[in-house]
Amino acid sequence: MAQSKTNAMRLLDKENITYNVYTYESNDGKIDGLSVAEKIGRDPNCVYKTLVIQGTSKNIYVCVIPVGAELDLKKAAQEAGEKKVEMLPVKDIQKHTGYIRGGCSPLGMKKLYPTLISTEASGLGLIIVSAGKIGMQVEVNPDDLKTVTKGQWANICN
Repeated sequence: MAQSKTNAMRLLDKENITYNVYTYESNDGKIDGLSVAEKIGRDPNCVYKTLVIQGTSKNIYVCVIPVGAELDLKKAAQEAGEKKVEMLPVKDIQKHTGYIRGGCSPLGMKKLYPTLISTEASGLGLIIVSAGKIGMQVEVNPDDLKTVTKGQWANICN
């Protein structure tokens, strides 16, 4: 059965960026990053999660970090040039990004938000991020991800 393209995939196609698609079963409710890495048979160090934060300025930022890592809010605030940041409430994720929790991709959001990509990704040949739908991931070159999101490498993990 052919999967339909997500906004993230359409954006990659439009930018002529090569990517691979991975699908996984999500009916068991295990959609956290470490479970996804296991389900698709990939090293968790190459699988990244997308977190959305908001600064005291009310600006929204996207953070892309390894699934086994924790976001350091102080470091993220510093990298974003904010006094303080906090996680965007789950109820607000779809309103701002167009995606739901567990299927939030750094690619193809409603708006292009400033994107902070964990420096660990810069040394990898390929990383895997959400394709914008629970049960789907895309594997891309981290430099391509940085280019298409107009992102920056950032030291944002604990």
